[in-house]
Amino acid sequence: MERYTAMADPKPDGVQSVQRALGLLRLLSQHDEGMRVSDIARAAGLPLSTTHRLLTTLEIEDFVQFEPERALWHVGREAFSVGAAFGRRHNFVAPALPLLRRLRDATRETANLGLLDRDELITLGQVGSREIMRAISAPGGRVPAFCSGMGKAILATWRDADIAAFVARTGFRPLTGRSHRDLETAMADITNIRARGYALDDEEHVAGLRCVAAVVWSAEGEAACAISISGVATRLPDDKIEAVGRTVRRAADELTMRLGGAPPQET
Repeated sequence: MERYTAMADPKPDGVQSVQRALGLLRLLSQHDEGMRVSDIARAAGLPLSTTHRLLTTLEIEDFVQFEPERALWHVGREAFSVGAAFGRRHNFVAPALPLLRRLRDATRETANLGLLDRDELITLGQVGSREIMRAISAPGGRVPAFCSGMGKAILATWRDADIAAFVARTGFRPLTGRSHRDLETAMADITNIRARGYALDDEEHVAGLRCVAAVVWSAEGEAACAISISGVATRLPDDKIEAVGRTVRRAADELTMRLGGAPPQET
């Protein structure tokens, strides 16, 4: 029989119910196969009724999930989201900031760091342009993936079938008259991104703004995040995009190396 150790007594000056709830999350994180409420209560050293009340409260907020077929409790998606935010902050933002500052200085435009989260592009870090008119999508802001240069740069690393499945699940949610609205034009854009090594948001997020983005690779050869520069379209005309794209891609490649990543090997 498996032996459990009761949770430590709540720490002084803490809120007991919060500490107990977090303790249950820790227990569940150690059991990928899930746990029955009776086993959780025994491991936590709590009454069954208290354990069930804490679990149902966590379930309301999606921090735990209940599997009724087998009467098992599991860690929920919100717990993953919170934990992933810590990992993102420490793994990406700190190493990226010096590169974002350098990219801002080289292009005179706002430099950004972002990744896909819940089917949207979320901005993790940013170094603002010193120009009077700046392109600002504050850290924490979310954008539909196909309306974002960084989102499209990441999606371009996926297989065509996975992109099609993504579109079937999320749709396009266009924000401007230039936003993608059908899979055919979106895939033509993806083909161009793959060929040149950077993505262009051509006023697809906000009218009058452009964004040039490139992907950052993980050690597993997958897209870890992306970086970009964004600015008003008049400062990023067509004849300037290719040079800016090379600059952004070099910065993305450097961040890839700093993170110990590598692009996938071609076969």
